[in-house]
Amino acid sequence: MGRRTKTIATLGMCFALASTMAVEALPAAAGEAVPRAASPVPPVSPTPQSLTRAGGDVVVTGRVVVVADGGTDVRARARLVDELKAHGADRVDVVAPGNVPRAAAGLLTVRLGPAARPDIAAALGDTPVPNRAEGYALRVARAGRGARIALGGTDATGQFYAVQTLRQLFVPAGGDGWKVAGVQVSDFPSMPLRGTVEGFYGQPWTHAERLDQVAFYGDVKANTYVYAPKDDPYHRGKWRDPYPADKLAELGELVERATANHVRFTFAVSPGESICYSDPADRKALKNKLQALYDLGTRAFSLPLDDINHTRWNCEADRAAYGEPGAGAAGKAQADLLNDVQRTFVAAHEGTWPLQMVPTEYYNHSDSAYKRALRETLDPAVEVMWTGVGVVPTQITNEEAEQAAKVFGRKVFVWDNYPVNDFGNTSGRLLLAPYDKREAGLSDHLSGIVANPMNQPYASKVAVFGTADFTWNDRAYDARRNWRNAMSHLAGGDRAATEALLAFGDLQHMAPTFGNTPWQPQAPELARRVGEFWKTWDEGERTGAVGALRVYATAVKQAPSVIRGGSVEKGFTVDAAPWLDATELWGEAMVKMLDALAARQAGDEETSNRLLAESNELQGQARAVRVDPPRNSWGEVQPKVGDGVLDAFLVQADLRLRLWDSAGGTQNLAPQGTASASSVELDLDRLAPRNVNDGRMDTRWASGYADDEWVQIELAAPTKVAAVTLAWESACATEYAVQTSQDGEHWRTVSTQRPQDCGNDVVRVTGDEAVRYVRVQGVERKTTWGYSIHEMGVYGTPAS
Repeated sequence: MGRRTKTIATLGMCFALASTMAVEALPAAAGEAVPRAASPVPPVSPTPQSLTRAGGDVVVTGRVVVVADGGTDVRARARLVDELKAHGADRVDVVAPGNVPRAAAGLLTVRLGPAARPDIAAALGDTPVPNRAEGYALRVARAGRGARIALGGTDATGQFYAVQTLRQLFVPAGGDGWKVAGVQVSDFPSMPLRGTVEGFYGQPWTHAERLDQVAFYGDVKANTYVYAPKDDPYHRGKWRDPYPADKLAELGELVERATANHVRFTFAVSPGESICYSDPADRKALKNKLQALYDLGTRAFSLPLDDINHTRWNCEADRAAYGEPGAGAAGKAQADLLNDVQRTFVAAHEGTWPLQMVPTEYYNHSDSAYKRALRETLDPAVEVMWTGVGVVPTQITNEEAEQAAKVFGRKVFVWDNYPVNDFGNTSGRLLLAPYDKREAGLSDHLSGIVANPMNQPYASKVAVFGTADFTWNDRAYDARRNWRNAMSHLAGGDRAATEALLAFGDLQHMAPTFGNTPWQPQAPELARRVGEFWKTWDEGERTGAVGALRVYATAVKQAPSVIRGGSVEKGFTVDAAPWLDATELWGEAMVKMLDALAARQAGDEETSNRLLAESNELQGQARAVRVDPPRNSWGEVQPKVGDGVLDAFLVQADLRLRLWDSAGGTQNLAPQGTASASSVELDLDRLAPRNVNDGRMDTRWASGYADDEWVQIELAAPTKVAAVTLAWESACATEYAVQTSQDGEHWRTVSTQRPQDCGNDVVRVTGDEAVRYVRVQGVERKTTWGYSIHEMGVYGTPAS
């Protein structure tokens, strides 16, 4: 209350000063012809519902007049003044409507407040004002000797978002000057709920990181942050206990920062592991926990009931209250608790938003006794969260969302498990691919989407930037365009740093799921360039092939130093440090390898061999890099960089050099052979040995659960084998042997391997003997499962 009184008093002083001056009349808002050579409109993210040229750009004058009143959102006004001062205004005068001095006629005048305010409505002219929550209209136009900008919101948040759009419309005008693009915007969000849920396992974010995050959410027009870190003991295991005073103070500061950025701080407490649903004492403890956060200013609450056993009771009283344990009874018990919290706490407290919950069955859209109980008994006001079909879905379609709405009895609120990297398949990975494969039109079927980020908060901004864009305007979303905008945002608009981030991000493009098919492919740009390289090389244009790929390899090598050069947000460079270290080494190894190919092509075998050795040394150094100390539960693992693409290129190039004089020696002969194995996991056809040489990384062979299992390839013809490559799935070997045979009965071990990690192995084979069979013989498993290999390659020269 004291803060608002002070603000109004300050505005009053400005109004009083302005009232002593002569007042200008507000010019009509007639449309201005667009100049023939109008400069391009800078990208705006999230993509507005409507943004069109309204006239020429306007100059930011040294003195700017801001017209505001008591209906102007205080935070929007403060951000507006800051942005004007950052873009050329030495002085910003805040005056009341109707008190604009005549001296302002040649100045830039900015009107901010409710869109219905008469002076703003007149300045907006024919720019449509959305009749939607959080909507706004914006118009930039010349006016006599000066210029005017109108920012009108349908509510306070809309005003704030209008300023966030204006922030992106400043363009350099030469020297130290700035202009504002002459546009009109009519805009509103397609989904009511947009943002993130800090819901991962592993090291939670720090207080400073959270403060930064909620400010970032304001910038990208995300309105929701759900506080739900699994490893905060007071969120889950110790949910009954109040937060210690120091932690409570941090949460209070976080609530204030979120509110200042028009972000709903949503407090989540997860009692499902131990709560007695029918116990009045447990319900009181739960409401006390929520009350403590309400007292700090929290107005949004969530009760996640995910990742628990819902077929047993935590107390005998629940058996008496809800019947024998089971999914249907659990649904009734949970609905009873949620209805009580919604009706006697949430609805009874002023200014609160509807209660949110995460069901125990959050990962599919098939009907069940549990979902039926929620559908039939849960208060319609409660928001139900859903992850899509699968915990980490490869896609979310309109049909899937509509089916989920049917089984839960309401539009669902998606907890999207991207870019979260807290599960085994993400070990060693930053997930920097663009937000993608969520179908346009989902805004008709969902109440919103929140992304579950990585343990690395700053690196998570790439995907969250996309989530915010998609949820704001899903029908206009373009993943590739957004990805560039996200990198530019991290780079502070610096072009060189943006390109470096795009090259680095391409090497971190892989997005695994809980299954075998990645959600996003690895290094698509590098893979495209490598494919073009080998095609051009094999066609005989070897000098051109090396020159073209070397430019990109050099960009990869230099990307880490550019990213660390100062333009990119510092937190990102800290989050990505091990990956940047490894990328620099991998990039230099690639440059050396290309130079080795060029030297050999020029006939300089000695230089080629030296460069090849240097490349292999750099590759060894890259593999020795570790994520240390780890934020994730993976431990001190090797950071994965372009794996399956960059390292595969280096292997192929190495083989080309080693087999330079051997016609056909660098061809992978495995696909022409026949695969067989000692066993197949559970006799599942989808895990059959034929998958190990089908040329696809989205299939695999898996063995039975024993150490001595094997897989082998019968080659189409006797071959002098030079190398064997293996692309392991996460169930790999602690030790294995590569064996060869002429007849499939008598075997010779040609190499024994003890790899540190599950990844891509290259096993070099020496000897002049032509063989017909190549086997990978397991010695010791790394997991309790069997062995699992995506692809096995055999390189050499057919004896014929």
